[in-house]
Amino acid sequence: MKTYSEQTKGVWYAALAYLIWGVLPLYWKPLDQVGSAEILAHRIFWSFVLMLAVLFLLKRKNDLSRDVRILFSSKKQFLSVFIASLLISGNWLMYIWAVNNDHVVQASLGYYINPLVNVVLGILVLKEKLNSWQIVSFIIAACGVFLLTFQYGKFPWVALILALSFGLYGLAKKLGSFDSLTGLTFETMFVVPVAFIYLSYLQFNGIGSFISGGTVTSVLLWGAGLVTAVPLVCFALGVKRITMTMTGFLQYIAPTIMLLLGVFLYEETFTPIHLLSFTLIWLALLIFTISKTKWANYLINRKKQNSLSAKI
Repeated sequence: MKTYSEQTKGVWYAALAYLIWGVLPLYWKPLDQVGSAEILAHRIFWSFVLMLAVLFLLKRKNDLSRDVRILFSSKKQFLSVFIASLLISGNWLMYIWAVNNDHVVQASLGYYINPLVNVVLGILVLKEKLNSWQIVSFIIAACGVFLLTFQYGKFPWVALILALSFGLYGLAKKLGSFDSLTGLTFETMFVVPVAFIYLSYLQFNGIGSFISGGTVTSVLLWGAGLVTAVPLVCFALGVKRITMTMTGFLQYIAPTIMLLLGVFLYEETFTPIHLLSFTLIWLALLIFTISKTKWANYLINRKKQNSLSAKI
């Protein structure tokens, strides 16, 4: 049973991760001249290098060696990390492609759908329970997401891929037992050989953007490791401490920031349907937050007691 302080830490870690992810379009937009696959390869390569450096600076070489043995001796741990690696790589590629091909609105829609995926996964796979307040908040949030999907006007395949891949990634992280630093190191380790070979091919053939693309582009590609690793570490620290249901509702932070950037910075369309959807989603967040308070639990328990008394 997690303590209240641990749950609070989990909420703050997860909220920070989603805050960073919300503003990431500001980072990727200057790289729209670089191919999505090349950006993905740089994210993977520099994230792996950064995570190794952090582990060695923290003098965790012996821990890393021990965890490597565990990884390759435990089928469950190996599959958990390997699947997480594929899911997050696919999610990154789709997200970068969406931002660089003017599908920011659909990308934000994907991260609005994802919390619902998290709640469903929490109920079906982890057997998490929702109280009556949380069920109401889930239904209201689902209505808001449905309106956004309806407003988009066509089948949102990009949004669905983003939602499903990140929802399943969060589940894989929760089922794994490695800490946040080691877990991310292993996830990038599985795909870093492919990223390195691809980047080497681009550079040797003179078609890579690193160095030849200019100082700003090179710095941004190098920094892709930092802006990738930091929120993922925060996410891993958070998801271990809180329920999938709580994770799902906190995730509305990122797409809300993305949509606000799209409307006020990139001057994308904001209709009355968007306003209604926002209102429903934030109302759901308010109800869900109240549902976690002692006052709400008291009312729920009292209702149960009254129901039992009536039956007797």
